[in-house]
Amino acid sequence: MLPESRGRMSKLRQQLIREMILRGLSPRTHESYIAHVYQLAKHFRRSPDQISDEEIKDYLIHIAEVRKLSASTRNQATSALRFFFAHVVGRPVDRLVRVLPYIRREVKRPQVFGINELEELFTIGCTRPRDRAFLMTVYGAGLRLNEACHLKLQHLHVERHQVRVVQGKGRKDRYTLLSPRLLEELRHYWKCCRPAYWLFPSTIDPRRPISDGTAQNIFHRAIERAGLPDRGGIHSLRHSFATHLLETGVEVTVVQRLLGHSSLNSTSTYLHVRQERMAAIAGPLQLLDLTKLS
Repeated sequence: MLPESRGRMSKLRQQLIREMILRGLSPRTHESYIAHVYQLAKHFRRSPDQISDEEIKDYLIHIAEVRKLSASTRNQATSALRFFFAHVVGRPVDRLVRVLPYIRREVKRPQVFGINELEELFTIGCTRPRDRAFLMTVYGAGLRLNEACHLKLQHLHVERHQVRVVQGKGRKDRYTLLSPRLLEELRHYWKCCRPAYWLFPSTIDPRRPISDGTAQNIFHRAIERAGLPDRGGIHSLRHSFATHLLETGVEVTVVQRLLGHSSLNSTSTYLHVRQERMAAIAGPLQLLDLTKLS
């Protein structure tokens, strides 16, 4: 890319950041949008504001057919490019809606672990106090990966048995569970590792939180050691948290608040999982001997 093009790209990047700040988008959204616009420019090897509508369509087909990106990732790219071309380049929104359509994603039921499997995961699968404490926190509090990575010691409200999630998805704060069993595990972990600020600091630089990649590796190593199937990555622990609460009779609206869902529709997904479990339970009539009636 020519120096002039790089200078143009830098200016567009600053304009994009400015527009995102004005609309209060989160830092993670900043990173995602910048990355998607950069990938578009890299694909055509020129400034993105010079890329035509037809070329944008070609790019969407490319990331679907050649790069085989998931529907979720492609929708992220669509959101990023719509925002860039609308607010930075100034193309009409109705035109962008036709050029950059969203993809209807396949609805998949969340996969969850059974109680016995979780016991194996936390015992056999975890050989280090940090790994065990981290995975138990994700499950025990129903956290998203990034939320667990960015927990601080001050976010643990011991007396109220609550974990405060700061700026979770949608830049919302919420409170979730800090059970006595999880608190006991975290105290044991603290005595062993003595974290000072971040609950789970980076081993390379304690001033920074553990990275998403390191946390994912913790989960996958534990799964492998315990000989368990991967039911959809570390997020399956959050799915398990929600499903197990519903199975014990916790109201769906309470689970919604603990998970930080804006819509009850998101939480209702776990009701289907619960119904599948219930369908496998033998009814009490199966316990009766009615042969005398025949």
